[in-house]
Amino acid sequence: MTRPKLSVYILAYNEADKIGDAIASAQGWADEIVVADSASTDGTPEIAERMGARVVQIPFRTFGQLRNDAIASCTHDWIFSLDADERMTDEARQEIDAVLQHPEADLYFIPRKNLFLGRWIKHGGWYPDYRQPQLFRKGALRFKDEDEVHERWDANGRIRRLQQPIIQIPFQNLEQLLHKANRYSSLGARKLARRNKRVSMGQALAHGIWAFVRIYVLKLGFLDGWPGFVIALGNFEGTFYRYAKAVELHRTRQAPPDAD
Repeated sequence: MTRPKLSVYILAYNEADKIGDAIASAQGWADEIVVADSASTDGTPEIAERMGARVVQIPFRTFGQLRNDAIASCTHDWIFSLDADERMTDEARQEIDAVLQHPEADLYFIPRKNLFLGRWIKHGGWYPDYRQPQLFRKGALRFKDEDEVHERWDANGRIRRLQQPIIQIPFQNLEQLLHKANRYSSLGARKLARRNKRVSMGQALAHGIWAFVRIYVLKLGFLDGWPGFVIALGNFEGTFYRYAKAVELHRTRQAPPDAD
């Protein structure tokens, strides 16, 4: 028995060093691969098209809106969300094929196995590291358009969890970690400002310290050695700057027009 046809969508912005491996991991398995690009300037769309993916250009406003538009661009009844830094595995493909032949749910969480600094990260909340449902029936999942980052979602149907993990390589080097922390902290600050969250620099520091302690101590990140420490430190920085940038946004908006 053949499974229903499956669309895979990949969000991309300047992912030339990752997009090829992501597409290759789904080629020959997915019935269509849609790359939702947001005006990349590093050749990402050209790489995707050469590999046979269909590229759709979607201006970036928020991650919630971007995911909804990417889902709308998929043509098949079942959809798999694959990020540019994720890779399908043989085991995950086989499990998904089997599930889709006799689906018992409408949405499925997929575990992710994260590799960082040459090591499989097993602690700090990084395994099995479920994010939003990645396999779902079209129409069963919608994201909050207004969410700049860490987008919330609404499900319409039954939810299950699969067992076989895909691979995620979130950062190929420390420069990428810092770049992502900077971008996501800016988006997070916008989200806080939009929700009228009033914070102080003292709260920014407290949130940053708590993020480090939660990941490194409470979630046993220290068992992953130096990679675990770097991850916890990166979360401290990203969290601190998210709240500090929110303070900056508030002060900028409150400043009189002729302020020096």
